[in-house]
Amino acid sequence: MTKLDFPRTAPADSEGGDLASLIGDGARMAPHWAAPERPVSSPVPPSLIHGVSVPAASARLLEAMSDYGD
Repeated sequence: MTKLDFPRTAPADSEGGDLASLIGDGARMAPHWAAPERPVSSPVPPSLIHGVSVPAASARLLEAMSDYGD
Protein backbone atom coordinates (compact mmCIF):
# COMPACT_ATOMS: atom_id res chain seq x y z
CA MET A 1 0.00 0.00 0.00
CA THR A 2 1.28 3.47 -0.85
CA LYS A 3 1.58 5.95 1.98
CA LEU A 4 0.35 9.37 0.87
CA ASP A 5 2.13 12.35 2.35
CA PHE A 6 -0.02 15.47 2.76
CA PRO A 7 1.20 18.89 3.89
CA ARG A 8 0.14 19.82 7.42
CA THR A 9 -0.90 23.36 6.49
CA ALA A 10 -2.97 24.71 3.62
CA PRO A 11 -0.91 26.24 0.83
CA ALA A 12 -0.99 30.00 0.38
CA ASP A 13 -3.04 31.30 -2.54
CA SER A 14 -1.71 33.53 -5.30
CA GLU A 15 -2.61 36.71 -3.38
CA GLY A 16 -0.65 35.82 -0.26
CA GLY A 17 -3.50 34.58 1.96
CA ASP A 18 -3.95 31.14 3.42
CA LEU A 19 -6.79 29.07 4.81
CA ALA A 20 -6.15 30.18 8.39
CA SER A 21 -6.42 33.87 7.46
CA LEU A 22 -9.59 33.18 5.47
CA ILE A 23 -11.15 31.43 8.48
CA GLY A 24 -10.14 34.35 10.71
CA ASP A 25 -11.62 36.88 8.27
CA GLY A 26 -14.88 34.93 8.21
CA ALA A 27 -15.02 34.74 12.01
CA ARG A 28 -14.52 38.51 12.29
CA MET A 29 -17.21 39.27 9.69
CA ALA A 30 -19.83 36.78 10.93
CA PRO A 31 -21.34 39.06 13.63
CA HIS A 32 -22.09 41.67 10.96
CA TRP A 33 -24.43 39.27 9.12
CA ALA A 34 -26.71 37.92 11.80
CA ALA A 35 -29.66 35.96 10.44
CA PRO A 36 -33.14 37.29 11.26
CA GLU A 37 -35.03 35.31 13.88
CA ARG A 38 -38.13 35.04 11.69
CA PRO A 39 -38.53 34.77 7.95
CA VAL A 40 -39.06 38.19 6.41
CA SER A 41 -41.87 37.08 4.13
CA SER A 42 -44.59 34.47 4.38
CA PRO A 43 -45.80 32.17 1.61
CA VAL A 44 -48.36 33.59 -0.79
CA PRO A 45 -51.50 31.50 -1.34
CA PRO A 46 -51.84 30.28 -4.95
CA SER A 47 -55.22 32.00 -5.23
CA LEU A 48 -53.44 35.38 -5.09
CA ILE A 49 -50.99 34.53 -7.88
CA HIS A 50 -52.38 35.49 -11.26
CA GLY A 51 -51.09 37.10 -14.39
CA VAL A 52 -47.97 34.95 -14.60
CA SER A 53 -46.79 34.43 -18.16
CA VAL A 54 -43.95 32.29 -19.46
CA PRO A 55 -42.23 33.08 -22.76
CA ALA A 56 -42.80 30.38 -25.39
CA ALA A 57 -39.07 29.74 -25.76
CA SER A 58 -38.75 29.04 -22.02
CA ALA A 59 -41.77 26.76 -22.05
CA ARG A 60 -40.31 24.79 -24.98
CA LEU A 61 -36.96 24.52 -23.22
CA LEU A 62 -38.56 23.13 -20.06
CA GLU A 63 -40.78 20.79 -22.05
CA ALA A 64 -37.71 19.35 -23.81
CA MET A 65 -35.89 18.64 -20.54
CA SER A 66 -36.11 15.23 -18.95
CA ASP A 67 -37.50 14.93 -15.45
CA TYR A 68 -34.13 13.85 -14.07
CA GLY A 69 -30.63 14.97 -14.95
CA ASP A 70 -30.84 17.99 -17.23
